[in-house]
Amino acid sequence: MRVHQQSAPQPTPPFDAPAARKLRSALGMGPEHVAYGMRTSFGLPHVTSDLVVAWERDLAAPSNSELIALAGVLWCSPGELIGAPRTLRDHRLARGLAAEDVARAVGLELLAYVRMEEAGVWRGSERQSPALAAVLELSPADLVTVTGREPKLAEMLRGAVLTRWQAYVRPVGKLLTMERRIVGHALRAMHTEYQGQMTEYQGQMAATLSWGRSAAAADADDAGRDFLDRIVDRFWSTILRDGRGGDGGGGGDGAR
Repeated sequence: MRVHQQSAPQPTPPFDAPAARKLRSALGMGPEHVAYGMRTSFGLPHVTSDLVVAWERDLAAPSNSELIALAGVLWCSPGELIGAPRTLRDHRLARGLAAEDVARAVGLELLAYVRMEEAGVWRGSERQSPALAAVLELSPADLVTVTGREPKLAEMLRGAVLTRWQAYVRPVGKLLTMERRIVGHALRAMHTEYQGQMTEYQGQMAATLSWGRSAAAADADDAGRDFLDRIVDRFWSTILRDGRGGDGGGGGDGAR
């Protein structure tokens, strides 16, 4: 006897509920109009106005097919309804691309690419990674995230702000395929910021009466922990702030 095995549901992309609500309001449509359009034009008979309201209140999230249909009814691209994408699937859906399109662009067999999407792990080669970034329009930060290198980057960045930043310029540059001069400027700035912040708190503790030192120490611990927890975001914001992301050349401070 053959038993039918139900396939596992595909993960849904992050949904931007406020964007969906604003787009609907701008078109002068009510939730019932959106639901009607999705039922009649996209063959989704289960969609009701209550379901649309639940999406807009972030109480539920549309599936992949529902998201595409919702975008069609709201006259927008699927990417406009997706929150900050983080996975391969999220970025592909945000661009409105089929898996076949991405697989072809990066030079992979469709099944191999789909398996990477499902596992959430990119295993492409050094030649295929830039092709992936091009077809999905990934920023350097996005590429680091979808290729699974963010934890390693975070580890290196913490070492750079806690110890000698110069020792991390080369490995960070190699990990990101980024010019060492650019990396060096960012690491030096982050190291200076972190050490300056800790020195300031230490000065406050020294100037505080003994009964208040525990509170000052707790503040310092919280500030330091927050800095290290958000270290990757700080790195990319430092790169953008300094405006060095597009500079040419190599080497740089601490790179030799």
